[in-house]
Amino acid sequence: MYLINYLLLLLLILVSVGFVTLLERKVLGYMQIRKGPNKVGFMGLLQPFSDGIKLFFSEQNYPLMSNFVFYYLSPVFMLILSFVLWLLMPQVINVYSFDFGILFFMLCTGLGVYGVMLSGWSSNSKYAMLGCLRSVAQTVSYEVSMAMIILCVLIFTFGFNLIGFMIYQYTWFMFFFFPLFYCWLSSCLAETNRSPFDFAEGESELVSGFNVEYSGAGFSFIFLSEYMNIIFMSFMTVILFMGCNLLSLFFYIMVVMVLFWFIWVRGTLPRFRYDKLMYLTWKSFLPLSLNIFMLNCMFLVIMVGM
Repeated sequence: MYLINYLLLLLLILVSVGFVTLLERKVLGYMQIRKGPNKVGFMGLLQPFSDGIKLFFSEQNYPLMSNFVFYYLSPVFMLILSFVLWLLMPQVINVYSFDFGILFFMLCTGLGVYGVMLSGWSSNSKYAMLGCLRSVAQTVSYEVSMAMIILCVLIFTFGFNLIGFMIYQYTWFMFFFFPLFYCWLSSCLAETNRSPFDFAEGESELVSGFNVEYSGAGFSFIFLSEYMNIIFMSFMTVILFMGCNLLSLFFYIMVVMVLFWFIWVRGTLPRFRYDKLMYLTWKSFLPLSLNIFMLNCMFLVIMVGM
């Protein structure tokens, strides 16, 4: 039953990735006063399946000078890592439960850097190498502030299990940690390499960034892993800050709203300068989250003392 439950979850996530791409293209289309995909099927609903079939059946090119084994396996590694992340999806019926789920989440997001790094390095291209170096520096930097933000919230759930957020979150943590909530949202954008922090894929200066040499199935694996991570970060946002009531339909509506926010940011904000991106986490997010963490610790000690 564990295996069937997990495989069904992965199947639904893969379908949802297709429709998130359709939602993105539709929203960006209407933001730019055009229709977006509307020819394949009713209102373009079959467009994701058409794109997926086209990508998987496209010819796979291999650069002659690439490090073939790492070049071939790094997209597969990224996709498997995105699949493994979804083990953390809290199951109320206790099919599987992680007592240290948050630590597992931090471990998987830390490992995600290696997929991008290996894909950029093994391509043996200047543009891909620059893109992967940018991504590694960016992700490692934002993981530090993200870990501190999570620690600030964890103090009030007395454990690392995500179900704790459902038990203890009587009032949304979004209201208690209002500045941290915005820091978390920005860190999510940076972690998933989304605009305005998409320096690993900066088309204007890096052609396509770390994935420039990939085509066909390799590119589609990278694409799938990126969008699965975006959906998962939306889930984590709602779990950590917006109540985590998994039995309510409103929970999933809020996940879709956070996904819409990801697309909205892409359609409205210009790309940051890279040094400003680094200053943002080291000089703004990290000091703020450290101060709030110390304040929360003092508050907890006082409450326990009383």
